[in-house]
Formats: sequence, C-alpha cells, structure tokens
Amino acid sequence: MLRFPALFFVCISLSAQIDNGTRQLSRDILAQLIGINTTDSSGDNTAAAQAMATRLLVAGFPAGDVTVLVPPGRKNKGNLVARLHGVPGSTLKPVLLIGHLDVVEALRSDWTTDPFQLVEKDGFYYGRGTQDMKSQDVMMLTTFIRMKKEGYKPPRDLILALTSDEEGGTANGVDWLLKNHRDLIDAEFVLNTDSGGVNTEKGRPIDVGIAATEKLYADFQLTVLNPGGHSSIPVPDNAIYHLADALGRLEKFAFPFELNPVTRTYFEKLSTHESPQNSADMKAMLGTPPDPAAIARLSADPHYNSLTHTTCVATRLSAGHANNALPQTAQAIVNCRILPGHPAEDVRQELIRVFADPKVAVRYIDSNTDKATDKAPDKSAPLPAAPRADVVKTMEKIADSMWPGAAVVVDMETGASDGKYTMAAGMPTFGVGEIAVDHDDIRAHGKDERVRVSSFYEGVDFFYRYLKALLN
Repeated sequence: MLRFPALFFVCISLSAQIDNGTRQLSRDILAQLIGINTTDSSGDNTAAAQAMATRLLVAGFPAGDVTVLVPPGRKNKGNLVARLHGVPGSTLKPVLLIGHLDVVEALRSDWTTDPFQLVEKDGFYYGRGTQDMKSQDVMMLTTFIRMKKEGYKPPRDLILALTSDEEGGTANGVDWLLKNHRDLIDAEFVLNTDSGGVNTEKGRPIDVGIAATEKLYADFQLTVLNPGGHSSIPVPDNAIYHLADALGRLEKFAFPFELNPVTRTYFEKLSTHESPQNSADMKAMLGTPPDPAAIARLSADPHYNSLTHTTCVATRLSAGHANNALPQTAQAIVNCRILPGHPAEDVRQELIRVFADPKVAVRYIDSNTDKATDKAPDKSAPLPAAPRADVVKTMEKIADSMWPGAAVVVDMETGASDGKYTMAAGMPTFGVGEIAVDHDDIRAHGKDERVRVSSFYEGVDFFYRYLKALLN
C-alpha cells in the first residue's frame, strides 16, 4: 500500500471544517441512533424513524415534508421520508438520498462495549452501526438540518429516505416505498451512502471510492438428511461429515477471475497510486491475457479478491438433535456475492458441481419470504453503466481538498445495498458514503464495530460540502 509522510496524516486529521454546534449536533444524533436497537429480531425501526423525524421538525421542517410510513402489519418497520424544497418553479427532478436505519444482530456477550450505546475510547466511536450505517445516516440528516437552518434553497428538491430492513429483514423499506409511494421518492438519480467510502491505512487515505455498480446478494441452504440412529453404532454415512466435506470443497474453490468496465477502470487508476509490487501486479492483471500469478498475488487481499471474483462463504451451521444420536439433519447457510451479469441460479448450479455429492441439497433462500426453493432467480445484477460526470468531478474536487493525494476511483460495491432497488426502478444510483475506514479494520457486521472519531466528523463535513457543490 502507498505510504504517506507523517505530516500528511496531521493534515488529514484537520480536514473537517465543521463548527462546534454541528459537531455536537451530529454526535448527539449518532448517540441517539446507536441507542435505538434496530435489529430484525428485537429492534424497532419505527422508533428510529420517528426520532429522526422529530429532529427534522425541531429544525423547522414543515410537518407535511416529514413523513414516517409503516407497512401494514409491520409496526416496527417504519421508514422516514423527508423533503427539502428547492427554488420555486424548478423543472429539475429531485435527488434522492438513501440510507438504512436497521443494523445486524449484536450479542452483548461478544462485545467489549454495549453495542447499543455510543462509547468513545482510544480515538474511536464504538457501537452497532458506526460503520454500517448509522454514521452515514447522521451525515445526511445533519446536512438536511444545516441546510434548513441556513435557509438554503437548492436548485432542485432533495429527498431523504431512511429505511428499514436492508440488513436481512423481510420488509425492505426502499422496495416497499417504490411499490407503494413512488411519488414520494421519485428522483432523477440517487446518492446512496451505504456504499462508496474512503479506504485508509492507519488513518491515511489511499483512495476515495464512488460505487457505480454492485454485486448480487444470494443465500443458499445446504441440507443433508439421514435416518440417524444410536450414536453407539456409528456409520460412515454421517450427515455432518457429508456437509463438512462439501464446505471443505467450497473453502478451496475459487470462482473464475473477471473484470467489468467499472473494476477495470478502478484497477487502472489505483495502479498509479499503489506500492511498486501491487502496481506491477495490477498492470499485469489488466493485460491481455491477464497474468495468473499477478491475479493470485492480488487475490490474497480479500478486498481485491472480492472485486474480481464471485465469492461464496459459509455463514451458519446447524446439525443433530441429541448428544447421543446420529444426526438426522445437517444444514449450513452459504452466502454469495455474485459479480454483475451472472444470475443466482448459475451460481447454485456451480455449487452443486463443486460439492459433487447428491446427498447435499442446494436450495436458494428467497430474501423476501425467507423460504428455500429448488431454483434461484435467473435475474442478475445489471452490468454497470458510465457514472454521471457531475457526480465524479464533484467528488474529485471535494476529495482533493479533504484527502489530497488520494485517488478518486469509480468502483464496485462488493456487498449489496438498497441501490439494487433504485437501479432496477430506473434511477441511476451512486455510492458516496465517504466514511474513512482502515482496509484491515472493517468491522461492519462484526463485534466491536467502530469508526475513528475524526473520520466520523470528516464524513459529516464531506457530505455537506459535496452535496452543495454537486447541486450548484
């Protein structure tokens, strides 16, 4: 990775230019949001949406411009939609800002701090959602409040949607709003702060990303059935062994290397900012034909591997029904992130070939119903289109002032986000969630999730400056 001099790090830590009032406001909102449990199992997204709506109303937004919408029968799955009106008479379509309020599960016993309490220590804010993605929600909400208090009239309406169930729930807010309240969130294009970001090394910026496409999310259920029996008479045909063998094959398997226009451009630009070895490997990987040795070396980095391959990994296991009985059922969940252009059914068929065991049934889990089916959808993530020039050029301008020397790169989100719904609805969507995180300290979905304090305030400052520069 590129090394920067110590003086550069000092400059970075001073790049946030927000006043004390904005700092306190953003911190208070973050503490409030972290303190509201918004997990699928026991959380309340409606409470979070209502709390953020109150923040906007107190800041002077009219009640008619702040709405909390709750899907029928899903009282804890509320969504906030707010509008900042632009100059009267504008014929420009709005810009939609999206972010999700829900977070993944967090067990207190796993954490060194309370996951649902904002804790500051050692220069970091700890709490579930600090990386994914309540910090980004706060930077959008704070920007809305700042603009309202200034009396700022953008050249077009701005719409903010903070929604439920991006993180594995069955009442996705963006999907539901598009199907039931499209008029409230219809826009020319979308800024999604759940993707993009500033990639850092020990706090030193390496690149600033704009996500222009993303992988397809898919879960698969692996099941092995067996008559079972008494454990005192073990048999070789053990359901757990079949499942373990299948997962062992998956661990050793790599999907084919592949680049698309976005990832090719990403590596072309990043190669001019990288260490000599990585730079040489990236150029060799981009060659015709690609150099297999260079691909192997770069693929040792999980981030680079995920940009160039479909990935599948086991995430959950369950088996057996008693300590003294052979298992009748053994199951695992395999989560896949699929490169654009490839449908989930193709990946399911590839998994069947990899496992090479007729006793291992591979079924697709429908994210809307949580039910397993024998066939996955044939629909794939759309191949990327060229990003808007104004989105990129504005990012280059603001990034140069905040993170000088860092490359601005258009990249692919290696996970999946609510952008898949807005893109499918015909609204070009770009990831601009510029919260700086060290590439080896990504704790989203993990224990002791945290964000550097300075990175949080830089993100708050960035989004305000970026949005104003983009609009004007």
